[in-house]
Amino acid sequence: MTPDTVVVLAKSPRPGLVKTRLSPVFSPAESAALAAAAIRDTLDVALATGARRTIVAWDGPAASWMPAGVRIVPQRGSSLDERLENVFHDVLEDAVDAPTLLVGMDTPQLTVDDLRSDWRTRDAVLGLSADGGYWAIGFRRYVPGAVLGVPMSTRRTGAEQLTRLKKLDLDVELLTVLRDVDTPVDAAQVARQAPRSRFGRLHRRIVEAPCAPMTLFDAALTGASVKVRVDATDADAPQRVSGLIDFRAWQRLSEADEVLLSRCEGPVLDIGCGPGRFVEALACRGLPALGVDLSKTAVACSRARGASALVRDVHDRLPAEGRWGTILLADGNIGIGGDPLGLLRRCRELLHPGAAALVETSTDSAADTRTTVTLHGPSGRHSHALPWAVVGAHALVRLAAMAGFVAVEDWRVGGRAFVMLRLAG
Repeated sequence: MTPDTVVVLAKSPRPGLVKTRLSPVFSPAESAALAAAAIRDTLDVALATGARRTIVAWDGPAASWMPAGVRIVPQRGSSLDERLENVFHDVLEDAVDAPTLLVGMDTPQLTVDDLRSDWRTRDAVLGLSADGGYWAIGFRRYVPGAVLGVPMSTRRTGAEQLTRLKKLDLDVELLTVLRDVDTPVDAAQVARQAPRSRFGRLHRRIVEAPCAPMTLFDAALTGASVKVRVDATDADAPQRVSGLIDFRAWQRLSEADEVLLSRCEGPVLDIGCGPGRFVEALACRGLPALGVDLSKTAVACSRARGASALVRDVHDRLPAEGRWGTILLADGNIGIGGDPLGLLRRCRELLHPGAAALVETSTDSAADTRTTVTLHGPSGRHSHALPWAVVGAHALVRLAAMAGFVAVEDWRVGGRAFVMLRLAG
């Protein structure tokens, strides 16, 4: 049966204030656009139910695209449970039998059938979410305290709400379990489920267009599953996936890292510092160190560890040029930009005479490849091609000589390979 009133609880889709868990895979503007699409899909379904009234309980500035035929009321209350309680108080306080169903803005895959229930015999309905919350709740009459005080935004919210309704002796009908759009994985699954919805179409347009590589690098630093795809150098050869970015390996020091740090002479500049494990460790050893990285997320992680770091391209103006004692190029960062010779020449400008560059190389000593890589992350997102180089010890020694360095040591530990270069004094 059709409810008398459908209420859509929604928040103004402002960048940076909605769907923040979609970041950094989606930008704040993209997340806000997806939120707006989800709201509009939900309103389409609400209007299609044939309910006598469609109300939008709205939080934030008005939206110009709000459809005709809906009544907009402001949300009241500081917490979500208060806002839900107040909506039912305002809509049902004087009603005797006016089945009212409230749905959120996070289920754009919603259909009219999902909103139908047997209001002739039920006191309340509840639509549980796959993440442990709930996407819909409804009552025939106002029941004081039916929602107020239920813990919100937890994996037990749906169960706690159902327990509350039963304690109030309400006969509850459970609706279809739906998935809320909270994370990039949720967004991809919902878009596949409802490909013709506004949300599904917009999601497809966004993920089909390549994004900046740093977007997915940042996502990897937050724990998202991101793969690196290396283009084959032979045009007839297929692309190959070299594997997942293991952000956990960048969080802690390995045996190989400890050996690398033992060769550092201060002050140390870590190029492509990531989340700052080297810079933090050097500072603890009493060596002044600075990390630079293009990733704002990486620099934020470094600073959270108490390490000094800047968002900076290595080819931009850097502090203390010509006075650094050691440059670190670990984790394959000699490949940055696909021009190892140019990077070594830039290192020469940054170091003082007699200083060292510690370079992690390919374990294949003969490797000397110029290629491109793309990153592939959650929700189907992929990056623009990024120039990269894979350099073994033999090629590094040759390139280093062209840049004014002399190779003075090479070693292997923990399945990794390193070379120490020394700038002529």
